[in-house]
Amino acid sequence: MSDKKMIITRTALQLFISKGIHAVGINEVIKQSKVAKKTLYHHFASKDALIVSTLHYRDQLFMQWLEQRLLTVRKPKSAIIEVFFALDDWFNNRVAVLGDFNGCFFINACAEYKDPVCDINRCCKTHKANVQDLLGKYVAQFESDENAAALLTKQLCILKEGAITTALVQRDLEAALKLIEVVQLLLQKRTG
Repeated sequence: MSDKKMIITRTALQLFISKGIHAVGINEVIKQSKVAKKTLYHHFASKDALIVSTLHYRDQLFMQWLEQRLLTVRKPKSAIIEVFFALDDWFNNRVAVLGDFNGCFFINACAEYKDPVCDINRCCKTHKANVQDLLGKYVAQFESDENAAALLTKQLCILKEGAITTALVQRDLEAALKLIEVVQLLLQKRTG
């Protein structure tokens, strides 16, 4: 990605996260990015193309952060629990690479772009699938039954999504920590 394209993408991402996608116009992105309109449209054919770029970039940031965080833990069950400690750090603005917590950018984007076949919505689904796949890799290390592993992975993802929503909507910034006992109970039933 060129320097200008990256500057525009980062700036747009910050604006979209803090204000919402529909609330931010192209002119505001141009002004905050300190680029010419021609430069923006050289890199992005439309606002939707810019949004897709921000979604890809956020997915990359989030997945790299979470993968690195989980690599610090040796046991797969401990890595699953670590996800919720990681979420707590994010909710409480202790993860510089993710910026200030304002809910999940992907959930928020889906709320603004409901068409399930639009590129924006598909990017959001891809991100959620990426997170689910990552958790599934850890679950598969201690749950050999494929159906049971798939169910546990879905359950963990639903808990994760609930924690994110609760942290944003109810401003319960300890939501992820409050789920650790539930996660431990789910994991206790598994061998390994």
